[in-house]
Order: sequence, then structure tokens, then C-alpha cells
Amino acid sequence: MKWGTNIGALIYRYYIYTVFLLTLLFFYFPLLPFLTTEHRKKASYPIFVWWGYLFRFLIGVRIQKNHFSTPEGPFVIVANHTSYLDIFLMYSLFPKHPLLFLGKAELLNYPLIGTFFRKLHIPVFRGEGRKAAQSYIQSLRSIDNGWCLVIFPEGGIPDEGCPQLAPFKEGAFKIAKSKHIPIVPITFLNNYELFEDPIHFWGKARPGTAKVVVHPIIPSEIIKELSLQELTNYTREVVGSKLNT
Repeated sequence: MKWGTNIGALIYRYYIYTVFLLTLLFFYFPLLPFLTTEHRKKASYPIFVWWGYLFRFLIGVRIQKNHFSTPEGPFVIVANHTSYLDIFLMYSLFPKHPLLFLGKAELLNYPLIGTFFRKLHIPVFRGEGRKAAQSYIQSLRSIDNGWCLVIFPEGGIPDEGCPQLAPFKEGAFKIAKSKHIPIVPITFLNNYELFEDPIHFWGKARPGTAKVVVHPIIPSEIIKELSLQELTNYTREVVGSKLNT
């Protein structure tokens, strides 16, 4: 039975890869003209939302979420990170709020994906002070242009121990404090069971329901009162609170 389960997961995993590649190719050239100016970038967002919907439909993943409200202006989304599904689900959770992702600079080296990431999102260069500062400045400018930012403060998918949280890095909270904007904490409860990190060859993979908790907004007033370390710890406690229930 276990061998059958593992083989089924492996087949489904490669099915996901295939769907991702085909949908990427389908949307790639129609999207490129939108990524030439700031105004056009905003106009591209509904296409990414439809891409997210289509991808979820084809791989058989639904979303179970609580009712929640979002701020009117730009905000920072902070979430745990256990699966690449976390990224595609963001478009379905916030279809009316244009999002940019802060992600590891290594994504720039990926074929096709690197083009989208370079032209639209914000690479984070770890251990490179000057480039890291440029990423921070780019983040602030993006907020000024009306974008919301998505940051996974664990810095990547933990190598082991999912769904328990790795330590949070402070970048997201530094941005929120600097721009006086609210934080929307999110907990993905079971994405790692639907599509585990691809580094695990025999990792879990199956269609199903992605369970998501969108927590109450952390308003700018509270963000202002807390120190950077206090805000980081507080948000981590909020995100982690649903992982222990």
C-alpha cells in the first residue's frame, strides 16, 4: 500500500509540473507586453489571478478559508511557507489587491520564471549588503505605487519539521514599520500535505482542499508601538497559533 501511495504521489507530482509548464507557456507571451511599464504591470494582475484559478482547477486543489477583511491601501502579507502551492493560492485569496512577491534571488536563474520574477517581483539577495539594500528600496517604491507585498519571513520552505515555523527574518516588519502600513498574517495549514517541497523525491502530493486561515489585520497603530523584534515575535506567534491546534 505504501509503495502504491508513493508511486501515485510521484505521478501526481509530475502531473503538477506538466500543468505548471503548459500554463506558463500559455500565459508567457501574452503577459510579456504588460511588464514593460509600471502602469501595465498593474493591468497584468487579473491575468495572474486567472492563471492561479486555472492552475488550481487543473490540479484539483480547492481552498477552504475563513471570512476576512483587508485594508483598503497597500499592506504586507506575512505567511508561513511549506509548499510552492502557497504562492499560487495568494492570487485566489487576494484577487482584487495587486501583489508582488519578495523571493530568493536564485529564482532569477530559472528559465521563463526568471523573466517574470525579474520584471515584476522583487529578488532578495542574501548576504549581499548592497543588493539587499536595493531590494529594500524597491520594496518601498512598490508600496508607494500601490502594490501589496507578499513575504514568507522564514526565508524559504524549511528543510524539515513542517508545518512548524522556522525563525522569522525581520525584513517584512521593517518595511511595514517604515511605510506605516498594516500586516495581514496568514497560516497555511496543510499545503505541505498536498504538494511537499520537490527536494523530497517521494514527498507527499495529492489533490484536495487547501485549508487557510487569514488572521485579523495587525493595524499600523500597533505596528508603530512595537519594536521591530516585538513585532516580529508577535506576528510569528499569530501565524503559529493555528499550527498548534
